[in-house]
Amino acid sequence: MKRLLPFVAILGLAGPVLADGFKVEVPAFADGVLKPAQFAAAMGCTGGNVSPDIRWSGAPEGTASFVVTLYDKDAPTGSGFWHWVVVDIPHDATSLAEGAGNGGATLPSGARMTNTDMSVPGFLGACPPPGETHDYVITVKALKVARLDLPENASPALVGFVSNMNKLAEASVVARGGR
Repeated sequence: MKRLLPFVAILGLAGPVLADGFKVEVPAFADGVLKPAQFAAAMGCTGGNVSPDIRWSGAPEGTASFVVTLYDKDAPTGSGFWHWVVVDIPHDATSLAEGAGNGGATLPSGARMTNTDMSVPGFLGACPPPGETHDYVITVKALKVARLDLPENASPALVGFVSNMNKLAEASVVARGGR
């Protein structure tokens, strides 16, 4: 049994095949710090509530679509907080323009936003409790399907479940924000 354990552990880590060179860039997060524009203008925060410019490259062969999410793993909910979820981004897209989550720019044709943890679609900026600093993670997933079979009001958890079942690769960038 002891000889099988390392082999089983390696199998458990295999997961999806990750593409060498698949990466995401968020120019506003280049220094690793969340900017005032990406803070909420609600719940006691006074930011710009503008989704950032997000760019990706090096998607693996066979990519049929992308999913982009913004997640606060440190939110005091016990399960983090999903601030933005965009699905069905076409395979030939390589970016989401600043403001795409707020109507300030358009999403690529066919892409759609699903619910955040506020139970509504759209970008909701960061708003950590006063005195706390949180990590905000933007992730781009390359998927093997062109569209996710999800209802319009899909929860972030359902999007995560279905997108992870169809994932070819993913890339993330993190910025820290506090108030």
